[in-house]
Amino acid sequence: MKVEGRIIGISGPTVSVDCEGLRLYDRVVVGRDRLCGEVVRIERQKAIVQVYENTLGLAVGEPVEGLGLPLTVKLGPGLLGNLFDGLQRPLEALRAASGPFIRSGYDPFPLDCDRPWQFEPLKGVGDTVASGEPLGAVAEGPFRHLLFAPASGKIASLNAGEFTLRQPLGHLEDGTVLRGWQEWPARKPRPYVRKRAPEQPLVTGQRCLDFLFPLVRGGTAIFPGGFGTGKTVLEQSLAKYADVDVVIYVGCGERGNEMAELLDEIVSLKDPWTDGPLMERTLIVANTSNMPVAAREASLYTAVTVAEYYRDMGLHVLLLADSVSRWAEALREISSSLEEMPGEEGYPTYLNSRLAGFFERAGLVETASGDLGSLSMVLAVSPPGGDFTEPVTQACLRAAGAFYMLDTALAHSRHFPAVHWGQSYSLYASELMAHFAETVSSRWPELVSRCRDLLLREQGVREVAEIVGLEGLQDADRLLIRVAERIRRDFLCQNAYTSEAFSTPEQTLNRISAIVDAYERASQRLEDDGLLDEALAELDRE
Repeated sequence: MKVEGRIIGISGPTVSVDCEGLRLYDRVVVGRDRLCGEVVRIERQKAIVQVYENTLGLAVGEPVEGLGLPLTVKLGPGLLGNLFDGLQRPLEALRAASGPFIRSGYDPFPLDCDRPWQFEPLKGVGDTVASGEPLGAVAEGPFRHLLFAPASGKIASLNAGEFTLRQPLGHLEDGTVLRGWQEWPARKPRPYVRKRAPEQPLVTGQRCLDFLFPLVRGGTAIFPGGFGTGKTVLEQSLAKYADVDVVIYVGCGERGNEMAELLDEIVSLKDPWTDGPLMERTLIVANTSNMPVAAREASLYTAVTVAEYYRDMGLHVLLLADSVSRWAEALREISSSLEEMPGEEGYPTYLNSRLAGFFERAGLVETASGDLGSLSMVLAVSPPGGDFTEPVTQACLRAAGAFYMLDTALAHSRHFPAVHWGQSYSLYASELMAHFAETVSSRWPELVSRCRDLLLREQGVREVAEIVGLEGLQDADRLLIRVAERIRRDFLCQNAYTSEAFSTPEQTLNRISAIVDAYERASQRLEDDGLLDEALAELDRE
């Protein structure tokens, strides 16, 4: 039910309204320009609205209208391949309407309502359906896009064949209209039958991740790092090459030039898994640093709701966000404008619970249609000054299953991806050892252990070398330093702009096994002959 009122106070993006009947988190339109906002506090005589657009020119006394719904996401065929802002407004439509600068108060429908779709019904007239159960499907690119029932009931009519999103698909006996699209509250997780323990690896194509710190489908990972450590490039590499069906990329507070570079590159990329255009299975949510900061808080929820929607079709979805720190900064700004009690470093006291609740939306689930779908999350964190003890990084660490530490020293030495092999970890590694041993090679666990051992031993030898110098080391230790350098240079280091940007598990195994086997031969040669130069030559021989 819509309610109306007036603006009685303005403080930046925070607006006080006299509008009886509003509920917490109701969506409202504010002012004559109909700016989008959301109720964030209810008081005795007024409601506090957080406006997600620029409030420049807004005046006291202008009208306010409550829409009676929370902030929702429109879900339906045609989402993939598009670019949206944090409120799911299609940026191409905004550019066509107002040019390169977004006009406040313009809220076009995010889906193309005139595009024809061929509907294949899975139910018939007289069938009983449950809320969230598939009614039928349409073909969207390489996928079979399922259309779900909005409510439970008996089907009174259901049309087949070509339709557009403007047309209803049918009706339930209680009069509920069946459409090709639906609305879902952004902050409410979509339902599923049950959550299952993840068991399949998510192959990223990055050797250091897949080999030392593997991720599962339905798992969560973070990679914090200071400025210049390669967070954005690593996220973009995962978007291009990760073995998933759908990629949802969120540029949350990213610099506009970086988003422009991503868009310019990704539209021309070929999908390494399907040989089709990569954008056919990609959706981008862009809330760059020059866009309204208040909408940044909504962008992650918009993206994860779309991700859950495709997960419910039995697809494997990867959600990438760059970065969670800028989302948390937006949360801090909103909390400060509401004069809430601040927590550590000014962040709201509910930061941990908000982040934990967001991470909980990942997982491998059994859907209403009986399929298995997964939602995996890989989130970048930008700790100020590279300080990993700051609140956002620590809150993410408590909830994430994998931690990829991006090291500034490695980045400055031009080692990318700059994942520190001594500080990073994956809680999924032990569970996936058996899988890789069975599907790739029985040597996989042995080589992982051997690689870790060589890198760890080399770290201790380096500390001795700083005291006595390389010439003061034993020949075996000098050989160890050489093989560790080769592991870092030829295996852990990976160029994101050449043909080696993606490595299959088989290619990863072949490369590390060649290095380890060469080291074993060189060690034997050194033991037999006692000649270091001959052993080093054996190590470098392919």
